[in-house]
Amino acid sequence: MSIWELLLAFVVVLLMLVALLANVLVLLCFLYSADIRKQVPGLFILNLTFCNLLMAVSSMPLTLAGIIYKSQPAGDQVCHAVGFLETFLTTNSMLSMAALSIDRWIAVVFPLSYHSKMRFRDAALILSYTWLHSASFPIVAASLSWVGFHHLYASCTLYNKRPEDRTQFVIFTGVFHALSFLLSLVVLCFTYLKVLKVARFHCKRIDVITMQTLVLLVDIHPSVRERCLEEQRRRRQRATKKISTFIGTFILCFAPYVITRLVELSSVVHINAHWGIISKCLAYSKAVSDPFVYSLLRHQYKKTWKDIMNKVLKRSSINSSALAGEAHNRNLPQLNE
Repeated sequence: MSIWELLLAFVVVLLMLVALLANVLVLLCFLYSADIRKQVPGLFILNLTFCNLLMAVSSMPLTLAGIIYKSQPAGDQVCHAVGFLETFLTTNSMLSMAALSIDRWIAVVFPLSYHSKMRFRDAALILSYTWLHSASFPIVAASLSWVGFHHLYASCTLYNKRPEDRTQFVIFTGVFHALSFLLSLVVLCFTYLKVLKVARFHCKRIDVITMQTLVLLVDIHPSVRERCLEEQRRRRQRATKKISTFIGTFILCFAPYVITRLVELSSVVHINAHWGIISKCLAYSKAVSDPFVYSLLRHQYKKTWKDIMNKVLKRSSINSSALAGEAHNRNLPQLNE
């Protein structure tokens, strides 16, 4: 193996381990906290978490083996199953992010009618659509034998080996990425930009009230005035940073891989094999970033994880104290003798 291949293999191992750990933490928080389970967005996050976990235990290990052995790492049936699952999980993850953005849009733009517009039944219907949408493309690809090991990405994915099917495969690939990546990106941009518009409007209202208050409070200390102005700046930047993170990570992780898949269809442009694997790793990195972007960095998940850690540490300290007490009691007869 060359240095590049060793480096890429290390990156895949790192992505796989971090994705497993981070998504398991999200799952533990969901199981532990009743408040998280009561929230409608929890269903979308749970679905996204399962997609990321399955990606980490199915597609990533085979890509790692493909990089190491430079050939198909398993039998045709296993490779076809993993390729089917990879296509399904990738599409399902994209649509789950779009569903989360729709939920935030309704919550921010229509706060008074949110609980009537986004109930658990509505979330279940949206998830049902994402599953049907995500399953339709791999079913068509599998029925036409367009799933297999692709050396450019060192993974089992959509792949056409028959030259006579090239035109049909090009159309299929274009429609697939238009109705998965592009559709999700349009929904993300539309909903989050609407959310940003509302957030900025509320920030302006709060800023006006704050400035009027500062003008009236003539004797206010300069340090307090400065803290109020600094909080204004932070408030304006907070929503922009969050929305930029949601949209930016989606584009950064998926766009290089999708563009590479589309450029690959052209016989004019030659794609370097290392870049093919790098673009695949970028797509895998979404399974690493999602737990932090949508869950673990939020206050509620931080609090839940702290509660879990405190409970575990408290239990271990109680057990260690009990063991120490038993050892002390056993030593007393020896000391009396």
